[in-house]
Amino acid sequence: MLRTHHCGELRRDHAGQTVTLSGWVHSYREQGRELVFVDLRDRYGKTQVVFNSDDDSRIDALARRLRREDVIRVIGEVRLRGEGMTNPRLATGEVEVRVQQLVLLSRSKTPPFEIEGGELPNEELRLKHRFLDLRRPELQRNILLRHQLTQAVREYFNDRSFLEIETPMLGRSTPEGARDYLVPSRVHPGSFYALPQSPQIYKQILMVAGFDRYYQIARCFRDEDLRADRQPEFTQIDVEMSFVERDDILSTIDGLVSFVMKKVRNIDVPTPLERYTYRDVMERYGSDKPDLRFGMEIVDITDLAAVSEFGVFKAVSGSGGRVRGLNVKGGAEKYSRRILDVDLKNFVGDYGAKGLAYMKVAGGKLESTIAKFFTDEQQQTIISRMQGQDGDLLLFVADSWKVTCAALAALRNRIGREQNLYDPTSFNCIWVVDFPLVTWNAEEGRFDAEHHPFCQPNPEDAEFLKTDPGKVRADSYDLVVNGYEAASGSVRIHDSEIQQMVFDLLNIRSEEAERRFGFLLEALRFGAPPHAGIALGLDRWVMLLTGNDNIREVIAFPKTQKAADMLTGAPSPVDDRQLRDLHIEVSEPPKG
Repeated sequence: MLRTHHCGELRRDHAGQTVTLSGWVHSYREQGRELVFVDLRDRYGKTQVVFNSDDDSRIDALARRLRREDVIRVIGEVRLRGEGMTNPRLATGEVEVRVQQLVLLSRSKTPPFEIEGGELPNEELRLKHRFLDLRRPELQRNILLRHQLTQAVREYFNDRSFLEIETPMLGRSTPEGARDYLVPSRVHPGSFYALPQSPQIYKQILMVAGFDRYYQIARCFRDEDLRADRQPEFTQIDVEMSFVERDDILSTIDGLVSFVMKKVRNIDVPTPLERYTYRDVMERYGSDKPDLRFGMEIVDITDLAAVSEFGVFKAVSGSGGRVRGLNVKGGAEKYSRRILDVDLKNFVGDYGAKGLAYMKVAGGKLESTIAKFFTDEQQQTIISRMQGQDGDLLLFVADSWKVTCAALAALRNRIGREQNLYDPTSFNCIWVVDFPLVTWNAEEGRFDAEHHPFCQPNPEDAEFLKTDPGKVRADSYDLVVNGYEAASGSVRIHDSEIQQMVFDLLNIRSEEAERRFGFLLEALRFGAPPHAGIALGLDRWVMLLTGNDNIREVIAFPKTQKAADMLTGAPSPVDDRQLRDLHIEVSEPPKG
C-alpha cells in the first residue's frame, strides 16, 4: 500500500497509529546530527515527517540526501508535537510522523522555480513547466474550484429534468463570427471539418427533436486574437429549453447563479437579478457589460455644450455628436495636470477620443482653462446635473456617441480601480436585455448580427424589419458579472420564413443560407417548437470566483496569447507523409 492517509488528513485523534504517507518533499531542514525534518506534500495538504538517526542510521543517511520535489513513501508513527512546537498554519500542525521506513519513489531535478513562496517566475517559464506550476497551491485551489463548479452545475440541471447531451466536435464550417479551426479530411480530399465555435445549431436541432431541456459542459474553439480573458479553446455551460420565453431562461439562470455561488463560495445572491436594457447601460455606463460595484454614471451635457462658447463642444454637438462626462468625487486633488493632459488624454485616445476636457469644482464654481466659455448659469447647471461638490473633478469627452461610450466606459473602469471605489472581493450580477438585432458595418456596407443570425427579433419591432432594421431589438440577453460578460443567449428563431428575413438583412441569400445552414433550416420546416437558450463561460466564471484577472490561471493547460502551447510545443510542423495523406501542400508564408 503506497498510502493509508493523505498528507492533509492527520489530526490529534490519529496519535499512536502507524500510517503510510506518499508525496513530494516540499521543504527539508536538518537539526543537528540527529534529526531531519521534511514537510511532505500532496494535493490535500502537508504533514511534517521526522527522521531520527537514533532510530535507523540507514534511513537517516537516505533522508539526508533528499531534496525538494523528490517523491517518497514513509511509514511511521503519528505523534503529538511537543508544547510550543505546533504549527497553526497547517491543518496537520498538531502532529508529526516519526519515520520507521523510507522509500525513494522518484528523484527530482532542481526545479526552475519554487513551488510555494519566493518570487513568481514569468508566465512563459511557468507554462513551459506547467507540470510544476500546477503543483502550486494557488493553481490547485483554482482547479479544485473549477471541479466544484462543474459538479454544482450538473447537480442543478439534473435536478430540473435537463439532459446532458454531447454534440459533435467535427462539424461543418458555418462561419458566423470568429474564424473556424479547420480539420482536413483524409477520406474526403479537399474537404474540411470545423471545430465548433459553439454547439448552437446542434442544440437547436435537439429542440426540434423533442429534447426540451438540454445542457452540456461543451468545449468550443475560436481562431481569434487573444487577451487575458480569452482562449482559443474554451469551455461553456450550454443550455437550451423548448416551449419557453425569455423570462423562463432568465429565471432558470437566476436560480443557477444563486445555487452555484452558495455551493461554491457560500455567497448569498438575491434573486431575481436586476435587469437593464442595452440602451440604458450604454447611456449610463458606456458599456454593455458595466461593472456596477460602483456608481460614477456618465452624464450628458450636449445641450449645454451647444449653447456654450467653447468651440470644440459646439462643433461636436452641432454635427450630431455628444458631449458626455464623469464626476470623479474628490478627484481634484488626486489627478495632477500632467496626468490629465498627458496620461488620461492618451488613454481615451486609445478608444478613439480626440481629447479629454476637464473642470474642477471649487467654491461652488468651475475652474479650468475652458470654464470661461460657460456662463455662471451654465456652470451651475453642469454642477447640478453632475451632482458636483467642491473638490470634484469633472471629465468630458466630445465625439460620436460610439466613441464617447467606449472612451468613458474605459476611463470609468480605470478610475474605479485606481481610486478603490469597490470591494474587489464582492460580486454584482445583472442582466442586460434588448440588444440591437443588427448593427451597421460601414466598411462592408451591410448589417452584421449583433449576437448571431439565429436571434428572434422582438415582436414589438417587427414593423422595422424591412423599413429600419437598426431599430429592431433582438430578444437576447447577457449576464454581466463585475464588468465581464459571463453568459449570453437569446430566444431563437423557430420559423424558417423569419429566419430567411434575418438572413436577407445580413446579405445571406436563400441559396447561400441553404448551403451554409440548410440542415438547420430543413429541421425548422418539420415542426420546430419555440425555444431559447444561453451559454455561460465556464472559464470566466472560475476566473471571477477565484479572484483572478487572467483566464490562464484557471485552465489546466492553457495557450499563450499567441495561441501556443509552451508545454508541448504545439502548434508544430508535421511529417510530409501526414500531409500527403491529407492531400495538402504547405507553401512558404509571404515575407513582410
